[in-house]
Amino acid sequence: MARRQTAQLDLELPEELAEVRAAAPAPPARRPAPVAAPRGAAGIRWRWSVVAVVAALAIGAGSFLLYRVDQVLASDSRFLLGAAGLEIHGVVHAPRERVRAVFVADLGRSIYLMPLEDRRRSLLALDWVREARLSRHWPNRVRVEIVERTPAAFLLAPSAGGRPAHLALIDAEGVILEPPARAEFTFPVLRGVAEEAPLAVRRERVALLLRLLAEAPPAVGQISEVDLSDPDSLKVTALVEGLPVRLLLAPQDFRRRLENLLSHYGEIRRRFPQARAFDLRLEGRITVLEVGDGG
Repeated sequence: MARRQTAQLDLELPEELAEVRAAAPAPPARRPAPVAAPRGAAGIRWRWSVVAVVAALAIGAGSFLLYRVDQVLASDSRFLLGAAGLEIHGVVHAPRERVRAVFVADLGRSIYLMPLEDRRRSLLALDWVREARLSRHWPNRVRVEIVERTPAAFLLAPSAGGRPAHLALIDAEGVILEPPARAEFTFPVLRGVAEEAPLAVRRERVALLLRLLAEAPPAVGQISEVDLSDPDSLKVTALVEGLPVRLLLAPQDFRRRLENLLSHYGEIRRRFPQARAFDLRLEGRITVLEVGDGG
């Protein structure tokens, strides 16, 4: 069979036919065939919609459940705090009625509504309370554990603003405490520290007193009074060989200065039997003051 051959012929058309051909509309462009969406895309969108609806329902149900639990805890009579349900432990010298007064607004209300941290701060504002811990015990008890401050000395507070001088207590942190109604303490009396002094100043003065007490040798009897009006020159009243004496001390080397006095006290008494005041501020020296003159 003879092969059929196709040839393209480029003919030069007459000018009129060329213009007609140029003016003829172009054949419509072929639109690309639509691409089918990947199989399964619609199913994925449907599953995400279901997940979103379920999550919204779960959140709504959880919020409603929490609301109902909150309402029950706040209003159910089983959780109401009575006077017997307030358990206070650790109170020895602090006024118990002042501790209980902190919780007056909570009596007859659910323990769920008690702001524990607010009540703790109110307790710490009481002078005798050093630390406080509060805990709920369901259904209707609150346990309060108090750690009281430990006094270190009596404080003879000087008169100020028309207020007469009075005796208080002071702890190692410089906090001033009202003496309890029934208590016996054997502390030295601290003078020269004003109640109005900053807490840091009071703390430093008490620390100086405690260092003196710790370094005093056993042969120095009870130190009954320390005047810290001038912390560079302590005025101390103590017993030495059973006799009350007044001492002037520098704020360092307490033990060495006092031991120096003790080692020479017999000779001093022999030469100055009526001497009751001594200046120990100079290193290695004992100056006998006039009888009755504390410097």
